[in-house]
Amino acid sequence: MKEPEVNLELALEHGLTEEEYKTICERLGRTPTFTELGIFSVMWSEHCSYKNSIALLKTLPRSGGRLLVGAGEENAGLVDIGDGMAVAFKIESHNHPSAVEPYQGAATGVGGILRDIFTMGARPIACLNSLRFGALDDPRTRYLFEGVVKGIADYGNCFGVPTVGGEVYFDESYKYNPLVNAMAIGIVNTNRTASAVAKGEGNPVMIVGSSTGRDGIHGATFASEEISEKSESKRPSVQVGDPFTEKLLLEATLEIIKEDLIVGIQDMGAAGISCSTSEMSAKGKSGMDINLDMVPLREENMTAYEIMLSESQERMLVVVKKGKEERVKEIFDKWDLNCEIIGYVTDEPLLKIKHHNELKASIPPYDLVLGGGAPVYYREVKEPEYLKEITKLDYNEIPEPECISEVFEKIFSSPNIASKNWVYEQYDSMVRTNTVVGPGSDAAVIRIKDTQKAIAATTDCNGRYVYLNPKEGTKIAVAEAARNVVCSGAVPLAITNCLNFGNPYKPEMYWTFKKAIEGMGEACRFFNTPVTGGNVSFYNESPDRAVYPTPVIGMVGIIENIDNVTTAEFKDTGDLIYLLGEDYEEIGGSEYLKIQHNTVKGNIPRIDLQTEKDLHNLILELIEKKVIKSAHDISEGGVMVALAECCIINKEKPVGAKVHIPVKSREDFSFFSESQSRVIVSVSPENKEAFEQIASKSFTPYTFLGETTDKIFSVNDQYQFKLEHLIKLYYSSISEKMNIG
Repeated sequence: MKEPEVNLELALEHGLTEEEYKTICERLGRTPTFTELGIFSVMWSEHCSYKNSIALLKTLPRSGGRLLVGAGEENAGLVDIGDGMAVAFKIESHNHPSAVEPYQGAATGVGGILRDIFTMGARPIACLNSLRFGALDDPRTRYLFEGVVKGIADYGNCFGVPTVGGEVYFDESYKYNPLVNAMAIGIVNTNRTASAVAKGEGNPVMIVGSSTGRDGIHGATFASEEISEKSESKRPSVQVGDPFTEKLLLEATLEIIKEDLIVGIQDMGAAGISCSTSEMSAKGKSGMDINLDMVPLREENMTAYEIMLSESQERMLVVVKKGKEERVKEIFDKWDLNCEIIGYVTDEPLLKIKHHNELKASIPPYDLVLGGGAPVYYREVKEPEYLKEITKLDYNEIPEPECISEVFEKIFSSPNIASKNWVYEQYDSMVRTNTVVGPGSDAAVIRIKDTQKAIAATTDCNGRYVYLNPKEGTKIAVAEAARNVVCSGAVPLAITNCLNFGNPYKPEMYWTFKKAIEGMGEACRFFNTPVTGGNVSFYNESPDRAVYPTPVIGMVGIIENIDNVTTAEFKDTGDLIYLLGEDYEEIGGSEYLKIQHNTVKGNIPRIDLQTEKDLHNLILELIEKKVIKSAHDISEGGVMVALAECCIINKEKPVGAKVHIPVKSREDFSFFSESQSRVIVSVSPENKEAFEQIASKSFTPYTFLGETTDKIFSVNDQYQFKLEHLIKLYYSSISEKMNIG
């Protein structure tokens, strides 16, 4: 095949700017080859280089706490959990591919994040996800929703890792651009971790796993542009996953790490061989001589350009210790996987790519990578005009509802509040038998085998809040993630993030992103939960609009004694119900305003980080001293929704409640307020004194609400709901909408 002439026009077609193309020519001292242009275009794409975000990301707390590696240094974050063990975890987006091909887009998102975990030497123990779609009355939204959930379920179930939690939200802003964020967690011995590094002249470089095809070429570039009508033609950019091959790859990878046969290993995700060769070389301050003739291919006549840019799944690049090649090959042969030497590490910091005896690329790897020679931009910022309007809300003009019961039922059955059982019942959440608390609770809890420890994990973000107030909304996302982990009995350790935003070249969007980063940094420093890394996904826009800015927080916490695991549901009748924290009748950006008044306006709830931390300390003390039987945080929908959830989260054994919710000015405001730093707990009567003694000494106010009862949820002696009716509303809402037509 005759390669096209490389010039500015071709560079622009590849998504590079004129300035970037000039820089490449200057760095190389010549016009790049076609293959080099392809490599630069993917490595300098937003998806790989973080060129418009890295400067701001570096302001986040990226070390400290129990972190064993700095943010972004390895394939995933690594946090010490004691006794010679560490938890590896990370979250990443697969938004653009899922918008075009929902099943494979979501499936390969799961596959990619799992590889990031086991290339650290960690065995994956759980997956979570954070999903956003348009309104469910739209047929295309239902198609995307169904495909994404099936893709996640099939990959995770076939691979054999439990999907234990996550979140799903529906809003018109995500109609054409769904968000599919996948998180994975693994456990590793601290003396058996692997690194994504290439060093040691003469050490062989091996490609292992699946063969290479044309799927996914320019996937990283595709993820760095807005969704448009042309996106459907990008279907070839969506990779195809094979979970059975990945399961074999997992076992083989852990075996070569355990036997200490390798120097470094990296997953081939975005940008394929281009990314793994350049990043590993740059990290080791070395180079590589690569011969693409040795790469196992599954399609004929592939060019050097195509081989370097292919994003075929289930592949790794491994730098093997000299002399250990045969043993590595033996292990991969045993697992029936490709394992070929495609080159060698060199001391000269140059990535040389040969194909059919021709030198196709010769690039200093440092010039390609994030933190190296890749461009770094500070974009123009401008506060969005819309904020001045939408934060104005005269609460006196909001009409009081005629029937609180009807409003409550409407909110309780709305897709954002209702049970996501239609989703998680498709997941195998119990495989490997270590799931202590699965989907549907505040946080998932996974037992660590042969210990008394457990890991709690959650994903959290309210995009509406961030839209209305980027900085405070992101602080709330961190605080809520920590609160959910604490309610399960865990001490928060660290976060990973998936930052889903619109086009960074729009000053209003970049201002929003900057403010979100400020809020995240402030909250993470306060809670001592450093950022281990994650993912930035820009260009989440359709021709109509951008998605709500959605900085998803994935948080993990440690439970030292599994007996301290706490869940949200009421356990027995006759228990006392208390509210920890204070209500300020805050309904700005609330589910109530959206569902009842179809508006997203107002000032969002305030968040005071010290108040939040005081609440965490109180809950952890109450759990440690075995004083409370349940804990459930109050978030979307307010206290009335949270109480009803406590009654029916365990639908096999629902427990009623007779409560009196204090009303400050109006029932609708008090019942559906989303004031932060609040938790509902239940206490057995014999622990009443102990509870009130501990709570009285804390900085957190508490209010007695009532008692657990049988079969009825009763509020303020005025509103009564049978539990079977609430169960039907809560558990059937989404499945009924998905069965339309």
